[in-house]
Amino acid sequence: MLSWALGLTTIYLVAEVVGGFVFNSLALLSDAAHMMTDVMALVIALLAIRLGKKAPDEKRTFGYRRFEILAASLNAVLLFGVAIYVFVEAIKRFTAPQEVQSWGMLIVAAIGLIVNLISMRLLMAGKDASLNVKGAYLEVWADMIGSVGVIAGALTIRFTGWTWVDPVVAVGIGLWVLPRTWVLLRDTVNVLLEGVPAGLKLAEVRSSIAATPGVSELHDLHIWSMSNDEVSCTVHVVLQEGADPDGTRSAVQEMLQARYQIEHSTIQTEVSKASCVGRLHP
Repeated sequence: MLSWALGLTTIYLVAEVVGGFVFNSLALLSDAAHMMTDVMALVIALLAIRLGKKAPDEKRTFGYRRFEILAASLNAVLLFGVAIYVFVEAIKRFTAPQEVQSWGMLIVAAIGLIVNLISMRLLMAGKDASLNVKGAYLEVWADMIGSVGVIAGALTIRFTGWTWVDPVVAVGIGLWVLPRTWVLLRDTVNVLLEGVPAGLKLAEVRSSIAATPGVSELHDLHIWSMSNDEVSCTVHVVLQEGADPDGTRSAVQEMLQARYQIEHSTIQTEVSKASCVGRLHP
């Protein structure tokens, strides 16, 4: 699906860049810039999938799944760069309006809308399972909105002659994309910083572990993820007096998997100091 989406967007990218210069449309060039990041996102997504399948080795014991997060971060940064470029060009056109060939702009944007809809359909299945694919889907979705805006702008220019609509549409596309780009960047940075994954609350997990039979208290609780679908947890639990270490450990792991979908957990059991003293000095 990614390969098909990549082929479609690459072909349309070339057409949109040519159309933007031929028809002198900043809105088309703005949409083409976003389309360029779509192409890069899809290429990186394919590479991330290929590298992500590589088994852990002596240097990278967690494997290569983190490459997906790095790729998604790069996409977000590129989108911010594109938005800045569009804003600068739009300011220039506000001060020095330029003639725009609305019919050519309309035709290219309509083709782009069709391509974006097809690409979105292809990527929809994997967008919730991978931040990288989600980033690619987000960019294609934003381009779809951009194509609608360009079509509306082309029709307005055609029937009113208001060429200033072209840079307005370009800025509108940028403003539409930026908040969603920020969310993507925030999520990927959280993964890179090994923060608690979205949807999980550390205090809630701590309370659930503490309530597990056999657990007296706990410390050194850490929850992080290598990617958005691979959450890990480590914790030290202090056993209640007489509690079975293996049974308690299994109970905590099963609870984490069932309630929080944490499949990779490392539980270290400890005996309380009071129990140790009692055993040494009956």
